[in-house]
Amino acid sequence: MGVLLKLFDSVLFVSFFVHAMAPPLISAQLLLPGALFPDVLIDFKEMYIRLSGDYLMAETPPFFVGLLWLELLLQWPLTVFNLYAIWAAKSWLHTTCLIYGVSLFSAMAAIAAELIGSQRASGVLLKLYLPFLGLGVLATLRGLMPRCSKATATGDSVGPSIAGKKKV
Repeated sequence: MGVLLKLFDSVLFVSFFVHAMAPPLISAQLLLPGALFPDVLIDFKEMYIRLSGDYLMAETPPFFVGLLWLELLLQWPLTVFNLYAIWAAKSWLHTTCLIYGVSLFSAMAAIAAELIGSQRASGVLLKLYLPFLGLGVLATLRGLMPRCSKATATGDSVGPSIAGKKKV
């Protein structure tokens, strides 16, 4: 089980690291005044929209704006917390991964329904968005995995042992 957790954590760490960059640098441009961002980031966002055909970022429908606020205010901080929790082997990783995974999967289900239902999405755009559904599932599964502590792995129990208790 420990190897599986290490594999999950490795994949999630790389995904979280990449995902930690996009919301404050790219998605926030659709929510905040453009004067807050350097020209190079604005040009990068425009190039992305042009090359991918991302009509959601180009047109910013109201539901998408709401999901961007969710990403910026909930998912992005959880991404940063999860990076730290994996790096420092924190016990609360399960909780933050579960919250992040369910939130991401729910948001991506709405976006996937729009992309597929509208029939406006190119193959490139689907390939950019749909892997985040998998990331949501992976993070949720990591949050649901049993906790594996060093004490239980070595056979030590939590609390005093019978041999260490005072005899009355």
